[in-house]
Order: sequence, then structure tokens, then C-alpha cells
Amino acid sequence: MELQEAFIVTASCLGFISVCKALVNFLRWVWVMFLRSPKNLKEYGSWAIITGSTDGIGKALAFELASKGLNIVLVGRNPLKLEATSNEIREKYSHKQVEIKSIVVDLSKASGKEIARTIKEGIKGLDVGILINNAGMSYPFARFFHEVDSELMENMLKVNMEAPTWVTRAVLPGMLKKKKGAIVNIGSASSKHPSLPLYTLYAATKLYIKIFARCINLEYKQHGIDIQCQVPHFVATKMTEDLKKSVPLVVATLERFTKASIRCIGYEHLCNPYWLHSVEWSIVHAAPDALVNAITFWICRGIRKSGQMKECVTVKRCSN
Repeated sequence: MELQEAFIVTASCLGFISVCKALVNFLRWVWVMFLRSPKNLKEYGSWAIITGSTDGIGKALAFELASKGLNIVLVGRNPLKLEATSNEIREKYSHKQVEIKSIVVDLSKASGKEIARTIKEGIKGLDVGILINNAGMSYPFARFFHEVDSELMENMLKVNMEAPTWVTRAVLPGMLKKKKGAIVNIGSASSKHPSLPLYTLYAATKLYIKIFARCINLEYKQHGIDIQCQVPHFVATKMTEDLKKSVPLVVATLERFTKASIRCIGYEHLCNPYWLHSVEWSIVHAAPDALVNAITFWICRGIRKSGQMKECVTVKRCSN
């Protein structure tokens, strides 16, 4: 009888501890997602540099940072799009007297040393406090690994892995000199999922970005530099057009994601900024890997089929 009572007491204590832990985690999540004050980003420096800044998340982040009064360095490969984005920001935030500077470099073509040299020359004399490594690319649509052509493979490896490495290398010395700064790598939730079949190369490059950010965060945290990898799920960009039509509930708008993204800068080394994405990840994490893999594979095969059909229609139109 005493043994039975002891077992009941132990089980009750363990259950109580588990409930308390879950409650604390939930309250902390609410605090981080909705109540915690964002950092004053201007304390890092007066300039922010953003790669891949003429489309999608990068462009939206440029506008969001400009709204905070930060001067912006736009990095892209198309001079016309850089000029257009610069003019849009100046026009919208003329009352804040935001300065805009553009750096033209093709991250898929330039060598690592060329990228670093171009960035160093472009930011010379600027008080760069924030770097956002946003530039990235994926497949036009889901495909098996052997179907990825060599040019696409090489470009993806350069843009998603080599480019952020060299850009960080170019910007870091200035932050070390003044002992403050923030670096944000825009990764992907694919780096946290059990797998992402038919987007294999993309997922692998994003895993590199995550590990890269985590390691250098440990190296430079003591020098006042906050380094972070943000791993969003799907955001409404050109890369997620097909998915948006099939599962619209999991796709965040650019405005919602970027506002959440800015709030997280300077805090955790790994984060999922948008609250709904965080909920999604909790569900995925709780589910068995085999189930997640099966559902993911099924979704990606559907995206592949849809992409192939569109490609066939395009080819037929071009041939007529």
C-alpha cells in the first residue's frame, strides 16, 4: 500500500512539473512573440546592409528598416531594380531623411573574393551596424535531385552558401572594431524539418546557413555582435507562388513577416519570428518524423507535377 501511495505521489509530482514547464514555456512564447520590446536598432549603427534587396523579403526588410530611421545599403545584381527600389524608399521616407546606397554585384557569378572586395569598397566609411544576408534562390518548382541541372546547382550553392559567407567576412571587421553589430541570416524552416524531399539542395544550403550563424554567434557574442538565423516557414514571395495556391493558410504576408523579423533582431541566435509559423513548427515537431516526411513528400510531388504541367504549356506556346 505504501509503495502504491509513493508511486501515485511521484507520478503526481512529475505531472505537476510537466504542466508547470509547459505553462512557463507558453508564457515565455507569448512574451517573445507579442510583448517583448524590440531593440533600438540604431544603437548598432546608422547603416544597414541587405542582400537580395530588390524583391521579396529583402525589399520588405529594407522598407521596414528605413521606417526605423536607418540608412540602407541595397545589394543586388540589377542596377535598374536597385535604382527603382532606392527611389521608392526615398519617396516613402523622405521625412526621415533616409540615405540610400546601392552595391551592384551578381552573387551567382562573382567569386567569393570579388564579392568581399565589392562589399568592402561599397561600405567604406559607413557606420554599418546591421547586416541581413537575405539573398537566396531555390528551384523553379520541386524536382528530384538528378533533375537539377548543373548551372542551377552551381548558382544555388554560390548564392545560398558562398555569398553570405563572404559578405559576412567583409562586414565583420568593422563591427569588431566598434564592438557592436547585428548579423541576420534569413534561413528556412526546411533546416529544422526532418527532410524536404524534391528540394534537397535548397534545404541543405539553408542548413549550412543555420550552422554558420550559430557557430559565429558563439565566436563573436563576447565582442558585442549579435548573430542570428531566422528560419521562417512560407512567406508570400515569388519562390512560394505555387504553394500559396495550394495551402494559403501557412503563407505569411511580407508585411507581417518583416515586422516580426525586425522585432527579433538581437535576441535568440535561432528564431522563427512570425507567431503562426512558430505554431506550425510546434505541430510539426510533435508529429512523428515518418508522418511529416510522408506528408511533405506528397505535397512536394504535387508541386512538381503542377510545375511540369506549366512548363509543358510554356514550351508549347513558345513553339507555336
